[in-house]
Amino acid sequence: MPIRIFNNIPSLTTQRLLGTNNEELGQSFSRVASGTRITKSADDAAGLAISEALFSDTRALKQGGKNLGDGMSMVKTAEGALNEQAGILLRLRELASQAATGTIGQNERDTIQLEFDSLRKELDRIANTTEFNGQKLLDGSLAATALNNVHIQIGLNSGQDNRISINAEADLTASSSSGLGIASASVDTQTNALSAMTNLTDAVRTLSVKRAKVGALQNRFEKALSNINVSVENLMAAQAGIKDADMAEEFARLTRSEILVQSAAAMVGQSNLIPQGVLQLLR
Repeated sequence: MPIRIFNNIPSLTTQRLLGTNNEELGQSFSRVASGTRITKSADDAAGLAISEALFSDTRALKQGGKNLGDGMSMVKTAEGALNEQAGILLRLRELASQAATGTIGQNERDTIQLEFDSLRKELDRIANTTEFNGQKLLDGSLAATALNNVHIQIGLNSGQDNRISINAEADLTASSSSGLGIASASVDTQTNALSAMTNLTDAVRTLSVKRAKVGALQNRFEKALSNINVSVENLMAAQAGIKDADMAEEFARLTRSEILVQSAAAMVGQSNLIPQGVLQLLR
């Protein structure tokens, strides 16, 4: 190999290799520090695009899970109010049965009528005031025929299969006295009390159907939430497989890069001594 003074080719080569090793060492430090294999798009452009898409889907599904949680809270609020109304109906039916017997007088029936009216007012108050975050629940706003349906967004896009309509599933028509057919019921006479018993029997049956629909919707929400949690878990696993760094591999690469940088730096120093051979020729 020729000996040159102005162009030390071995030194230039080792300097280039030192720069390359330093760059690889910097990448290893970045991966170990961040825990991710892809720290910039240049590392793996396709992998970054896929992992970001998976991350976006994960975030959307997690929010869908939160939406489902809110929907479950809404439905549970409605179920709690319906349960109280069911208790009222049972008491009203009991009062009607008491007023329908011939062993009590008119004064007793008038007293029974006072409690009957009071409980019916409470039934209507519950129907008109039960709400969740400003959304009325038992006044007919959640009926299937209502114009502004309440949808729970759970999926990744705006398609119909990615939403659950509480109106369509629960069909909560008004559970007021008029909605249950007992607005005009009375127990002030034996005849009226007998008629009220029939109306109240139908009202209890109607309310039971409402509660059954609400319970079925709760079960659907729970299953949907379970499915979302599984999907999120799988998407996160897929994203981790693409983007997360294999720490054992990265530590091995870091050690290798550190050794190469040290050896390259030493070789730069050695290669810079090559031109000194010219001095030997002058002796």
